[in-house]
Amino acid sequence: MLLAMAGERDALDFSGRVVLVTGGTTGVGRGIALRFAAHGARVVVCGRHRPEVEVGPGIEAVECDVRQPEAVEAMVGEMSGRYGRIDVAVNNAGGGPPADSASASPRFTESVIRLNLLGAIWVAQAVHPVMADQETGGSIINIASLSALRPSPGALAYAAAKAGLLAVTQTLAMEWAPSVRVNAVSPGPVHTEKSHLFYGDGDGLARVGATIPMGRLAEPGDVGDACLFLASPLAAYVSGANLVVHGGGERPPYIGAATD
Repeated sequence: MLLAMAGERDALDFSGRVVLVTGGTTGVGRGIALRFAAHGARVVVCGRHRPEVEVGPGIEAVECDVRQPEAVEAMVGEMSGRYGRIDVAVNNAGGGPPADSASASPRFTESVIRLNLLGAIWVAQAVHPVMADQETGGSIINIASLSALRPSPGALAYAAAKAGLLAVTQTLAMEWAPSVRVNAVSPGPVHTEKSHLFYGDGDGLARVGATIPMGRLAEPGDVGDACLFLASPLAAYVSGANLVVHGGGERPPYIGAATD
């Protein structure tokens, strides 16, 4: 048992590894970055704007809009040239405000899909040759969403993009094996600095949390822990998978309707 525990600790040691987290300056992305940094990785996060405050100890923040393929190529090229390797790339950049499906403009829809789907494809394409040339290969983790797995009223483009990201995950996992593993993480509701925009104040967060079997919303670190596992040797045979991190799932509406 002690040997097994020691092995697990070694497997989560990312010392000497280089990790890229897109959209990693705030929210879920920052939680992921902090987890990797705490386990010894050299972490680079990117956002459309350089943050005004430090993301975390040992974390480098760079400016890159993943919606622009030229900017992605430049960022990955600079990382590879500076550090000589990229071991993990987490495609976390994403999001999109609610919009009525019948009236959302083409420009809005295209923008959401470009951020949540195309940006991830461009990052994956940019890091692939670096990872494929490394003796240790690499790991790409796509942050999807429960919105890809069930109806998401008011989030048509976002849900479609995240569903597409799951298809990207499976396709690249098959094409790029065995040197590069590609997986996805689909979080449920996560408690971030912007949670109040979706769930209201503290009482609203508590009510939403009460609908989740685990009794709370996820924290960014919970998503980070899932990424640590998928990027580690513990998941050496895991590729093309979608790890759902939702605390047990959402309560089916018919249950409440039947008991009210």
